[in-house]
Amino acid sequence: MQPQAGTRYEVEAVVFDMDGVLIDSRPVIEEAWRSVARRHGRVLADPEVEEYVHGRTGDQTVRLIFPDHSDADRKAIWAEVDTVEEEAPYQAVPGADGLATRLWHAGVPVGLATSSWTRKIDNALGGLGLLDVFRVRVTRDDVEHGKPHPDPYLAACRELGIRPQRTLVFEDSVSGVRSAVAAGAVCVGIGGAALVDAGAVVSVPDFTALVVAGGGGSITLADPDGLVTVELALGPDGG
Repeated sequence: MQPQAGTRYEVEAVVFDMDGVLIDSRPVIEEAWRSVARRHGRVLADPEVEEYVHGRTGDQTVRLIFPDHSDADRKAIWAEVDTVEEEAPYQAVPGADGLATRLWHAGVPVGLATSSWTRKIDNALGGLGLLDVFRVRVTRDDVEHGKPHPDPYLAACRELGIRPQRTLVFEDSVSGVRSAVAAGAVCVGIGGAALVDAGAVVSVPDFTALVVAGGGGSITLADPDGLVTVELALGPDGG
């Protein structure tokens, strides 16, 4: 359900998901699972990739694809996929790197909450020059329960020292949106209308669709239809 035009939110921090939000990782992830699955005698159809891979943790995916394998075999297969993802080159989602850097320079507390892991994060964000942007990083290894459980975003907000209700989250998956909303955060979807159905206050195709303005001690982000405006209070170093 879309909000009424002119809905406004005031926040103090921003937390980004990584895959599909900061980096265009969908083709890499799909090919990683397809190629490794083929090596183990499993050909994945497109509907299986959509159902088993996207919006899930690696542990969930490998169990769905290889339900009859032992835990040890599944762990080894998952490690193969991780290696492919760790070493792949990534491109930024349009506008993501510019916005994240602008928020950082303005003094806005910026965090990362991702189902990825340290080596992939270092490779992907390091290649885009974004490693210094994030004051905190919450990975799949830092929480007991992954998305759609609220743990990742609760942990990020706790480390930033900002209440979830005063935090803006950018997410691209239904499970990620549900995680952010369950934590109590304001969530903007990067993708389609299904993200609004899952609880995002609005959804845009990428960050170039956001209207970004600064001044008066704040940065405002608005969708092009004027439905939602999010006002970010600047930190002590912001202007």
